[in-house]
Amino acid sequence: MAAPLELSCWGGGWGLPSVHSDSLVVMAYAKFSGAPLKVNVIDNTWRGSRGDVPVLTTEDNTISQPAKILNFLRKQKYNADYELSAKQGADTLAYIALLEEKLLPAVLHTFWVESDNYFTVTKPWFASRMPFPLSLILPGRMSKGALTRILLTRGEPPLYHLREVEAQIYRDAKECLNLLSNRLGTSQFFFGDMPSTLDAYVFGFLAPLYKVRFPKVQLQEHLKQLSNLCRFCDDILNSYFRVSLGGISPAGQETVDANLQKLTQLVNKESNLIEKMDDNLRQSPQLPPRKLPTLKLTPAEEEITRT
Repeated sequence: MAAPLELSCWGGGWGLPSVHSDSLVVMAYAKFSGAPLKVNVIDNTWRGSRGDVPVLTTEDNTISQPAKILNFLRKQKYNADYELSAKQGADTLAYIALLEEKLLPAVLHTFWVESDNYFTVTKPWFASRMPFPLSLILPGRMSKGALTRILLTRGEPPLYHLREVEAQIYRDAKECLNLLSNRLGTSQFFFGDMPSTLDAYVFGFLAPLYKVRFPKVQLQEHLKQLSNLCRFCDDILNSYFRVSLGGISPAGQETVDANLQKLTQLVNKESNLIEKMDDNLRQSPQLPPRKLPTLKLTPAEEEITRT
């Protein structure tokens, strides 16, 4: 019997199985390759401390970072690229490098550095899924890590100031989106009719940018003008991450059902307690009702009431 594969990742929202790009890359690849992952969505019982998510756990290994997790899955014979030619394999590596160099800095900036987006969407969402006191510490640490990564990759001379860096990374990201749109064309996936590693990476990077509702949306607006990329994201969501009528993915529905069961058990316990209290009250000795004394008015008060 194969060892169980458990993926710890950030959960979903806005119709996505995860709002976290790295988590989404791994989840999509697992769907494409048929890898039987058990997804453990991070909640307030989490005991991590560094935010190194997603994490794949087996009987013998604990692996983080999407590239390493995907390599491990391939070694376990879960390969979404087995039909690709050598040239397509080389193109995959080149496009993933392009995504990480040109698009990722803008995605990180949109989520973690842009002030309005961070304080109204990103920080509250992630903090609500972390245990105390990590909820006070880790979002800020993740934001600083994103800014450091942006500056390390895009902050070289002559772009010394953050404003200059911001302008450049959004120009690069829009160019990258245009290239992806041209490469995809009218095809369902980037290499024909079957999804591959490249599709998992593109989906993981684009879907949160496409679906999460931000107050500052300059890159999101550009993406929504590229209808084939939006259709690409929607098709993968509909085909591989079917959503229930209530807008909840199957993994999320399991969590809802578990919480509902706990709530039902709690309500039943409360009802049983109330019934016992009611029985005790009925069985306790009943005293006859006390007769209230009749108040007698003075002659002066009687005179007032008559008038």
